[in-house]
Amino acid sequence: MPKINASTVAEHRAQQREALIGAAIDILVSEGAAAVTPAAVGARAGLARSSVYQYFDSSAVLLATITEEAFRRSNEALTCALATANGPLERVEVFFRESLRLGAEGAHRPAAALMSAGLHPACQQRLMELHLEQVEPFRAAVRELGVPEPALTADLVAGMLHTALAAVENGTPLATVTRRTLALVRRCLAGGTVSAPEEGA
Repeated sequence: MPKINASTVAEHRAQQREALIGAAIDILVSEGAAAVTPAAVGARAGLARSSVYQYFDSSAVLLATITEEAFRRSNEALTCALATANGPLERVEVFFRESLRLGAEGAHRPAAALMSAGLHPACQQRLMELHLEQVEPFRAAVRELGVPEPALTADLVAGMLHTALAAVENGTPLATVTRRTLALVRRCLAGGTVSAPEEGA
């Protein structure tokens, strides 16, 4: 069993649960949703299958938990980053910058794997709800800018983010992708009247 240092039983259980979730996400990303089983997750985490059942009684429960977890960590990072932004245009830029940074770290891979996993309809619905919650700060900032047809504009600009994430995942340097993407975003949302900041500014 892996060594887990904890001062209380509750802390010990929380650490074991976190280890199991991490193992389940690793399996999801590397092998697909069908491979996420209590036995496989227990083996990856160094725990007996019976131990896994103390936390997750089926593969479906594991996948439902991963669905929530895939967005929780990214959402926390985005919330912290957005708290430093002033004004709607800066919030859009911060949202893009942080999303690309997370993408470079592989944070979006669990959600991407889940979206193509053929999950139960209820899990698919929850996945969509979590995605909409994640992008709402960006969409709200676009609405606040007062651009024409804000919903369509947000969709079109979001397409640039998806393309940029793919470029990062395919090996294009994060700094280059971020700089070029922010330049295009500002041209779309600010009419090209404000120059894009340098990466790291």
